[in-house]
Amino acid sequence: MSDDGTDPFLRDGFRAAVGRALEPLSGDATLPRVCGALGAAGILAGVYRRTGCDGPVADPGRLGALLAATDARGDNGVTLGVLVQTASAVPLLGSAPAGSPAARVYEEALRGATTVALAATDAAAPGSDLTGLGTEVSLNGGELTLAGGKRWVTGACVAGHLLVLARHRPGRHFTSFTWVLVPADAPGVEIVNAATDLLSGSATGHIRFDSVRLPADHVIGRQGRAMAAFARHMGTERLAGAQWAVALTGRVLAQTLDVLQGRSVNGVPLWHNDVVRRDFAACLVKVSGLRALYETHARRVVEEQDLAAAALLKSAVGLAADEVLACCAQLQGADGFLRGRAQQIRAEAAVLGIGGGVTGLLLGNVADGAEPLLERLRA
Repeated sequence: MSDDGTDPFLRDGFRAAVGRALEPLSGDATLPRVCGALGAAGILAGVYRRTGCDGPVADPGRLGALLAATDARGDNGVTLGVLVQTASAVPLLGSAPAGSPAARVYEEALRGATTVALAATDAAAPGSDLTGLGTEVSLNGGELTLAGGKRWVTGACVAGHLLVLARHRPGRHFTSFTWVLVPADAPGVEIVNAATDLLSGSATGHIRFDSVRLPADHVIGRQGRAMAAFARHMGTERLAGAQWAVALTGRVLAQTLDVLQGRSVNGVPLWHNDVVRRDFAACLVKVSGLRALYETHARRVVEEQDLAAAALLKSAVGLAADEVLACCAQLQGADGFLRGRAQQIRAEAAVLGIGGGVTGLLLGNVADGAEPLLERLRA
């Protein structure tokens, strides 16, 4: 909102404003530069419809518009970084009390003056086993000490701050964990680039915390409430994943259609082959269905924190995105192996079925919520 309480994007639309903010950037603009441009234009703050007791609540339409416009630039790593910022890291900071370090970083992140890396996946446990993490925080008077390590942290190599999920007492109970805000340049923090050629724009890295000491006010929220806070915002990240999946697969389908219309066999474009048209149409149906699914559940996910609906979305992405991209890669033939084409995009988009919850595990959550989901289908 502007100073007079009006919406500054009402005049010509949020999507158009995102486009204007991104237009001056070069194709190889880094995650901090993209976030900087979006923040300076008020886009990052404009994604959120209101601020509740648990932090900012995203507007699903604006979140989808942001991710679609970012995806159109073609750098999947940067899009992943923007997704994590807007759907997870910033909302987790948004409930911090005024004047705290987290509140100051929250305001900086909305302006695009800093980026925040969400450091949850632990070096001591598989990513799906958050309660098995080994990173520990201990508090002694007015100081905290953090020790341990994190892996596959999106944006770690360019972040100004790290939002670290740590254990403050033994055991796997959900009250045993706390969020800690760590300046990336704090003594004892070591960040190394992840050894992968995929999603390079995401600046993903591994982090080690060697007895990092910080003032106790760098603990975010009440001690032991980290998992509860994470769960409240997890649905928004899963909605954002579905929105990005539709934008990405739609982009690759358009690219594939150009290939099929531009290549001929015996003077006849491949697009006129009945088998090719059938396979392409099946992909289009799947992507259209995924979009309809997230549009149906978007408000419930962000407003009611419906984790069953969020698990449904995440599972649908994992099942549909790779099938569509695999088909596109096959339809593009040898051209699919060119840099930035279907084969590379398919490999990078595998993060949609892994990050934030592996599809196989999420399907178990869908099964757990089968009864209410069936009730909605019958309503």
